[in-house]
Amino acid sequence: MSTRDFLFELGTEELPPTALKTLSTALGESIETQLKAAQLAFESVELYAAPRRLGFLVKQLSAQQPDRAIERTGPSAKAPEKAAMGFAGSCGVTLAELSIETTEKGEYYVYRGTEKGRAAAELLPEMLQSALQALPIPKRMRWAASRTEFVRPVKWVLALFGDEVVECTLLGVKSGRKTRGHRFHYDHEIEIINAAEYSPALRNTGYVVTSFAERREMIRIQVLEQAAKIGGNVEFDEDLLDEVCALNEWPVALTGRFEERFLEVPEQALILSMKENQKYFHLVDDNGSLLPYFITIANIESKDPQQVIAGNEKVIRPRLADAAFFFDTDKKQPLIARLEKLKSVVFQNQLGTVYDKAARIEATASAIAKLIGGNPEYAARAAQLAKCDLLSDTVYEFTELQGLIGYHLARHDGEADEVAVAIKEQYLPKFAGDELPQTKSGIAVALADRLDTLVGLFAINQPPTGSKDPFALRRAALGVLRILVEHELPLDLADLLEIATSNYSDLPALDTAASDVFDFMLERFRFWFEEESISAEVYLAVHALKPRVPLDFVRRARAVSGFAAEEASAALIAGNKRVSNILSKLEGDIDTQVNNALLHEAAEKALYEALSSLSNNVATLVENADYQGALNALSQLREPIDRFFDEVRVMAEDEAVRANRLAILANLRSQFIRIADISALA
Repeated sequence: MSTRDFLFELGTEELPPTALKTLSTALGESIETQLKAAQLAFESVELYAAPRRLGFLVKQLSAQQPDRAIERTGPSAKAPEKAAMGFAGSCGVTLAELSIETTEKGEYYVYRGTEKGRAAAELLPEMLQSALQALPIPKRMRWAASRTEFVRPVKWVLALFGDEVVECTLLGVKSGRKTRGHRFHYDHEIEIINAAEYSPALRNTGYVVTSFAERREMIRIQVLEQAAKIGGNVEFDEDLLDEVCALNEWPVALTGRFEERFLEVPEQALILSMKENQKYFHLVDDNGSLLPYFITIANIESKDPQQVIAGNEKVIRPRLADAAFFFDTDKKQPLIARLEKLKSVVFQNQLGTVYDKAARIEATASAIAKLIGGNPEYAARAAQLAKCDLLSDTVYEFTELQGLIGYHLARHDGEADEVAVAIKEQYLPKFAGDELPQTKSGIAVALADRLDTLVGLFAINQPPTGSKDPFALRRAALGVLRILVEHELPLDLADLLEIATSNYSDLPALDTAASDVFDFMLERFRFWFEEESISAEVYLAVHALKPRVPLDFVRRARAVSGFAAEEASAALIAGNKRVSNILSKLEGDIDTQVNNALLHEAAEKALYEALSSLSNNVATLVENADYQGALNALSQLREPIDRFFDEVRVMAEDEAVRANRLAILANLRSQFIRIADISALA
């Protein structure tokens, strides 16, 4: 079957830079899905995306769908001839062309034929229309007098199958073979004869690099080359790189400079100003300190690049001056002076002001600091100051810098280093995989802040529901767990929640808040373990015990997961399940005291002796949190358990013997349940 390349390009006004990559990916995925569904074979799909165009190239696309065999069963052979003729007519044949075949229900008329595949050129307009309509555009716009809606006004449509135009009208524009060059370098139409000419013609004549990935790599290389010229290093923000790539069709990197006096401002404020407002790449020295340079990406190849550089330097200077002014103003009063003013900032209507929250964090952080061997006074002071920078001019301008500006202002005020660092660390981790607070005061404040929010919101009956989590309680819960587990802090989560809850009063669900949050937080481990490829069954086996110490929960789960992966575990898991089923049917408590005189069978004696010999060792291993060692020790029970169930009748007629055998099983279960409910793995 013949194949040709299919080229498509939608020309528009400048597309939203933060959405360009997403739109391009979605367009490509939609076309691929539709081609496969239509059984049109192709080699690959290459995406094109630039500020004024979205497109793709389908290489070696089949010119036609394959023919499809059709089989239809009609009326019974005993049906009136008129019904049979009607069926034949619906199939496009005469009655004589139908066959009569025997089925389980009798003889029926059957039509077998071949449906000829449609030409790709017929199908492509429908696919393009569908793909464009399905693009993830949050807000569409109209232009001129048209009722057509799209993310931006459409200017041209290029659609070539081989060297032939695919006739269609998309978003009010008729397709053709013309594209357009760079808005400044070559603002003219370029006629494309076939797909192979497209990218070279736009690059060599039109000053447009059509491939997003290629253009992105060009920018990266140019930025690195510019940085090398001044001996600097680049800290690439991948999102910024994507956005800059989406803003430029013909990228040219240029290096500018700003006054060194601005380096007295916290460098993160300068970086944010350069990145967010101007889309500049900042440079650092070998020690990671900010250099007074920036790299900008121009969308033109200027004959006088120094003019472009000077223009960018002129634009960035007042922005950096603003940052310097804000920070200098903030330094004129100590951080603690803003504490009282937090009484005017509402945290949540029922939970009071940010001042109230700071007081609660102070009490909880001080208590946690004692538990982890930290300095309660440092933790309390850091908690007092933690939210004060929310009222600083710098944070008002750069909200992402809350905590960090507090750190710099605290250092300026002469606060203890650990107090200042703790203010910066209070928001860590900010996201999955983010770094954790390292100082003990930072750990205490970070935990206290999250625990306060969790119990407070639960106490006013506002837990997360479905996809709604306005206070990011899931993230807060995971942050607490990460800090406790990754820092190997053996703290009792239930106790911590009770400490946080004690700072509240007169809230509608305060009595159950601590226990509800505890259950909510343990549920977070289900998703945590998915990332570690630990099964849901393992999670349930450990969760059955509801360990109060998160570090202990994780250690148990990892041990049980390793145990479950061993070949010998299957029989032990099955045995535990059988024991659990037997014991669950009994009413009341089961006596675990075993009477040796009632042990008649060799198999029950062997199991009890094995249990007795392991008991002390397993208890010691569990006490030392060596759960893997304890499970390895219990693995020795595999053969005695199998033999017991093969040779011993548990529910003996003699009541005393039966109770004694149940006591053995209760002892067996008690050994495993010290670690997890192994029966849940079955």
